Amino acid sequence: MAVFTCCEVIDFAQATLSTEKALGFVSDDAFGGINMFVGRVRSANFGRVVTGIHYDMFDPLVLRTFEAAAEQARSEFGPALKVYVGHAKGKLRVGDLAVIVAVGTPHRDEAFRACRLVIEIVKHQAPIWKQEHYTDGSSVWSEGCTLCPGSPQSENSHDHTHPHDHTHPHDHTHPHDHTHPHEHAK
Repeated sequence: MAVFTCCEVIDFAQATLSTEKALGFVSDDAFGGINMFVGRVRSANFGRVVTGIHYDMFDPLVLRTFEAAAEQARSEFGPALKVYVGHAKGKLRVGDLAVIVAVGTPHRDEAFRACRLVIEIVKHQAPIWKQEHYTDGSSVWSEGCTLCPGSPQSENSHDHTHPHDHTHPHDHTHPHDHTHPHEHAK
């Protein structure tokens, strides 16, 4: 029987996440589309200099959430889909890999959309707590989306009406069109 989902929590004190492992898992000769999201610990958040992050989680519940995300992607985008979800736990430094989501499908559109769906479920529903550490020696447990009132963890729909701000200080628009001249509108 073929395995279509690989979900894991990696204790950073013992191992690190591997993009090669994720890519290898979702690769298949029948798949023309592979998409991967890699989340790293960044050096600043909300104007504060970050030295590291500590992730804490209850592994069995987190893994069930990852598996449910993969199953939802499979139900929305078809059974010909492989999903890898890995998240680090423990103390990570700036630049360390925190999360990897990879998806392999026969076509690129499904790969992009399924990968986006899975990472959003991971970020908004998995019970993962993040403690940021700063250069001044202080630390704060960040308000994650799973802790928001009205979060999708307690509801079945994805709702972006959180009481905190998800906007970014940079513009996500692009001045030129990335459509290939031979692409057909879908």
